[in-house]
Amino acid sequence: MSFLDILALITQAALYSAAPLIFTALGGVFSERSGVVNIGLEGLMLFGAFTGIVTTLTFQDSLGAAAPWLGIGLAALASMIFALIHAVATITLKADQTVSGVALNFLAAGLSVFLIKNIYGKGQTDFIQVRIDKIDVPVLSKIPVIGDLFFKSIPATSYIAIALAFFVWYIIYKTPFGLRLRSVGEHPMAADTMGINVTAMRYVGVMLSGLFAGIGGAVYATSIATNFSGTTIAGQGFLALAAMIFGKWHPLGALGAALFFGLAQSLSITGEQIPYIQEIPNVLLKIAPYLLTILALTGFVGRADAPKALGTPYEKGKR
Repeated sequence: MSFLDILALITQAALYSAAPLIFTALGGVFSERSGVVNIGLEGLMLFGAFTGIVTTLTFQDSLGAAAPWLGIGLAALASMIFALIHAVATITLKADQTVSGVALNFLAAGLSVFLIKNIYGKGQTDFIQVRIDKIDVPVLSKIPVIGDLFFKSIPATSYIAIALAFFVWYIIYKTPFGLRLRSVGEHPMAADTMGINVTAMRYVGVMLSGLFAGIGGAVYATSIATNFSGTTIAGQGFLALAAMIFGKWHPLGALGAALFFGLAQSLSITGEQIPYIQEIPNVLLKIAPYLLTILALTGFVGRADAPKALGTPYEKGKR
């Protein structure tokens, strides 16, 4: 195996693994930029994975290859509604945002497994017959070297996720909506004084986090896991949360961090085919993303400044 073959193998696997993290990390950016901590990304991903797989299993015979895409769309809607639980608890009822997020994770795990057992009579689903497949991009895949690295054997969802990161950056930093969202996360009282509805903007931020995390969960389930159980997501939501923090609450920073973690995850997938790396015990490759997360967040990226009002409930008229 040549050096370019090894590089292409790692790059393709990294982009493949990073897509769910990118979607979910972007959702976290919306929530936390509005001032609401969202530890519940794991649960939102899990509920999205549940919806994506159930939808695909239900419609794969009639819709064929379109079924996973329908599953992703419905997962986005279902997780956005599910995120309302976190929004009501933290914004309206002023509950502790970390505790609410943890509760959301437990609720998603318990509810999804309960529904699976009632629908299918067992603790996990069958494997789907159609999935989000890898594609070769026409024309671009023919470019020497670059085509093999970035435009061959990669799911369309990876390209969508990367493009979406730039779109989210534009929305947050170049539009009036983005300015309002950031203002309620930095100085909610000043935003309120200027006529911005702090409560409404925070609700929108949390619901958008549910929408994006639902997409991330469904993409993971329909392209990587291909079935659903209570352990399908297994830490992906926390990796996405770490990518958001690693990226300093910035869409493009979250994109870069998610790609970094995707690269770490890809080594556990491709390691057995790569000289020297194949000699490393597989268990070490599997824990590499989590080890790198700890190292990245504790020493290699400098001090990341969160939105100033992050985690602070806002009551109109109170300082």
